[in-house]
Amino acid sequence: QVQLVESGGGLVQAGGSLRLSCAASGGIFSRYAMGWFRQAPGKEREFVAAITYNGRKTYDLESVKGRCDISRSNAKNTVYLEMNSLKPEDTAVYYCAADLREFAVVVGAAHFGVWGQGTLVTVSL
Repeated sequence: QVQLVESGGGLVQAGGSLRLSCAASGGIFSRYAMGWFRQAPGKEREFVAAITYNGRKTYDLESVKGRCDISRSNAKNTVYLEMNSLKPEDTAVYYCAADLREFAVVVGAAHFGVWGQGTLVTVSL
């Protein structure tokens, strides 16, 4: 059973940077696409970014394009989301997710079925 644990959230000033981590256990991490989502208070969950098993990256959220980078370390069973030039509207709970279809190269939000507990990012003025 795949389990995901996020870390790295916290309070950051606008304009700052943050790197979120998601450690996976169980399963074969190197075969799965991984993704990051976020949910702000009172809003629907948004699909932020994904990275395939072989490192192809996609950024779904227009508002973060150019300001974030998703990456992975298969040696560490960890996926990262680095965010720069943070804005108050980036405040949200950030969730890591796994797509358990092995070696998938086309990945969409609906493919993610395993979720972490989330980590809160708060961006202050």
